[in-house]
Amino acid sequence: MTIKKLTQEEVNATLWRACDTFRGKIDSSIYKDYILVMLFIKYISDIYKEHKAELMAKYDNDEEMVARQMRYERFVLDEVSTFDYIYERRNQPNIGEIINEALANIEEENKTKLRGVFKNIDFNSESILGSTKERNAMLKHLLEDFKELDLRPSRLADEDVIGNAYEYMIANFASDAGKKGGEFFTPAEVSELLARLVNPQENDRIYDPTCGSGSLLIKAYKKVPSGKAQIYGQERNGQTHSLCRMNMFLHNIDDAKIEWGDTLSNPLHLDKDGKLMKFQVIVANPPFSLDKWAMGFAGEGSDKKFKMEPSLDPHKRFSWGVPPSSKGDYAFVLHMLHSLAEGGRMAVVLPHGVLFRGASEGKIRKQIIEHNLLDAVIGLPANLFYGTGIPACILVFKKNRDKKEVLFIDASGDDYYEKGKNQNKLREEDIQRIVDAYEKYENIDKFAYVATIDEIRENDYNLNIPRYVDTFEEEEMVDMEAVAENIAKIKKELAEVEMQMVKYLEEFGIN
Repeated sequence: MTIKKLTQEEVNATLWRACDTFRGKIDSSIYKDYILVMLFIKYISDIYKEHKAELMAKYDNDEEMVARQMRYERFVLDEVSTFDYIYERRNQPNIGEIINEALANIEEENKTKLRGVFKNIDFNSESILGSTKERNAMLKHLLEDFKELDLRPSRLADEDVIGNAYEYMIANFASDAGKKGGEFFTPAEVSELLARLVNPQENDRIYDPTCGSGSLLIKAYKKVPSGKAQIYGQERNGQTHSLCRMNMFLHNIDDAKIEWGDTLSNPLHLDKDGKLMKFQVIVANPPFSLDKWAMGFAGEGSDKKFKMEPSLDPHKRFSWGVPPSSKGDYAFVLHMLHSLAEGGRMAVVLPHGVLFRGASEGKIRKQIIEHNLLDAVIGLPANLFYGTGIPACILVFKKNRDKKEVLFIDASGDDYYEKGKNQNKLREEDIQRIVDAYEKYENIDKFAYVATIDEIRENDYNLNIPRYVDTFEEEEMVDMEAVAENIAKIKKELAEVEMQMVKYLEEFGIN
């Protein structure tokens, strides 16, 4: 008998329904962590269950032999850490504690992979999940919702279903969370575009210094068919850092190096000499115009008068200028440029302000261009990102470029995206149009322009896209003779109507 396999849509729909347990009671930006952690537990439990059943059959129910073999599994579980064990105790008054203990056991049994991954989640929290009665009712419903999902590998339509479901949930939570959502998730279409622009190759080190839930890193990694590439990321938000690590495991990327901390004041990917590690590929969507980005350099006891100086950075990233304290965009760009290997490629999503703002940002921009690091400026349609409607651009950088020009692409036009009710979206043809223009690196009428360095100098290093890409549409010439004829015709028709009206009024005896 053929067993029906769960499709992507069925898994997604079941997971989204499970959120009903929390809707209206807890903000989605909080309950997302409970849903995503439960998905992770269910997934590794179902793999454990299926592999154990296979080994029991193989070794004729020799439990000792099977237990020995299970120690070599990708994730090691004991029975009290499995979803089924927790589910059987769903009616117990201390179910929150039981889940917490299971999470602690899972971390302990898988220290090298999962240390600290559940540190920010508490299933027994009264302040978040309410009183004991209310909390137990929610957890019971949550467990019953997940019980319906059979995530054993043999029951899934393909191996990417779980990873895709996790990304689907994160995208929906990001949309729900409004402004906060943009902090942890880059829309899949934008991630895809960045990944194609940087074109990762085998043996590349791929880095995202503000990696959020890791979607950009995963898109870039998936461009290497053999999987022979190494992922590095850093994330400041502890909860998002945990989400990212689970996301990597659910996409079968077990060796991703994801660190927790402030990338600017405390970069954690360093070489053996304590210097910034170098990467062949960098992708990033850092928080737009981050305020107080340099506070991590201030040290304890500093007051509001703290002023960032280049000398405070041991990695000497700000010798071209210190970005304004209220806008951290170029702080991230400078960090990434100092982390880019010779011949490396880098694509970053940024607000348009980085193209033309003056003062220290203008000086940094001038240095970047004079050092021939900027390869392309790409204007995106407005409203592509969660939580912000402002238009964004992508800056593409390369080290050791063989070109002296800079390509400008204006992809913001109405024909270059699908308009959505809340969020606009890049379609496949929109993504490919941009990638084709980038690869051809030539002028395209009203879409792309190759500017010389002299032209950029003449514009005082202002990179505002309309200065280079002319999208002006000339209006059609008006045929004045035709207009005059039309006016005369209308006047004639009006006179005829008036005469007819007079005639009717006379018939009714009205003058």
